[in-house]
Amino acid sequence: MTPSAEAWLELSVSVDLEAVETVSEILGRVASGGTSVEPAFRLVDEGLGAEVDPTGPAIVRGYVPAGDADAVRAAVAATTAALDHLTAFDLRPIGELRSRLVQEADWAEAWKAHFPVIRVGRRIVVRPTWRRHRRLPADAVIALDPGMAFGTGLHPTTRLCLAALESVADRGVLDGARVLDVGCGSGILAIAAARLGAAAVLGLDTDPIAVEATISNARRNRLVRRIRARVGSVPSGEGLPQGVGPPRGAGVPAAAGERPPSDGFDVVLANLIASVLIQLAEDLTAEVRPGGILVASGIFIDREPDVRSALEAAGLVVDRRTAEGEWVALEAHRPA
Repeated sequence: MTPSAEAWLELSVSVDLEAVETVSEILGRVASGGTSVEPAFRLVDEGLGAEVDPTGPAIVRGYVPAGDADAVRAAVAATTAALDHLTAFDLRPIGELRSRLVQEADWAEAWKAHFPVIRVGRRIVVRPTWRRHRRLPADAVIALDPGMAFGTGLHPTTRLCLAALESVADRGVLDGARVLDVGCGSGILAIAAARLGAAAVLGLDTDPIAVEATISNARRNRLVRRIRARVGSVPSGEGLPQGVGPPRGAGVPAAAGERPPSDGFDVVLANLIASVLIQLAEDLTAEVRPGGILVASGIFIDREPDVRSALEAAGLVVDRRTAEGEWVALEAHRPA
């Protein structure tokens, strides 16, 4: 097949799940068409659904414009060199870099094939908008159109956050709660919180595209009255006593049953990385009302002690720890 101006080169590599973030970053340097991740799956629900198989390798894909042969060769060479560097240090099992030519018409839809319906925990179901799901009575279904760069519940850090949210909901903490989602990405955690009982959720992200994705996905799930999102980070300026700080939001009324702003959010979600969690520990703590909860994820196991120390130094008490592979999520509360 001869490359055309409307063709893309798909670069793909099979990697250990723990190396997904690193390899995605490597492909992202050259893949102007975006990247996607396809973890290994097990079929469930008589083959109608799937769940992530944490024991199997993931496939990371990146898309490079194929019209410029010199640029394609440079992209392949740079990616191969970076992957060889990782392999030399024996960090994680990494397969051979593969490539194939994809025409524009096929590429626009091809990446969607790598996202099945997945179940996380007992109740949470993540359903890509282009797939169907036979809903069970207790299911909290999240209809998601992630685009090619944001969370779909496939990465361990996102699944750990979703499982923690389900646990928090089981204890009744989310009923009528105000929730802050720092680094909201696709909006998956914000939508899950609303589905599990939160009355109002604010999503913050430094990437305007992520904010647009959160708003769009909230609209798809008919949750625009309960979920807001804007560009920014902590401090949010909203976890303050009523009458202090910026207004709630132009033209957005409080949802029915929503608690009035007091001195913080009932639940703060922070699926970031260890270094950012450490840097923001005091600001994140300030967003949590006394008696409220912080769920922190994105922590590689080697950095867990550092994150714990930072959260405790900021005034939080770490109560729960969950892990998947070498990723950890911590749940902490702010003493009343």
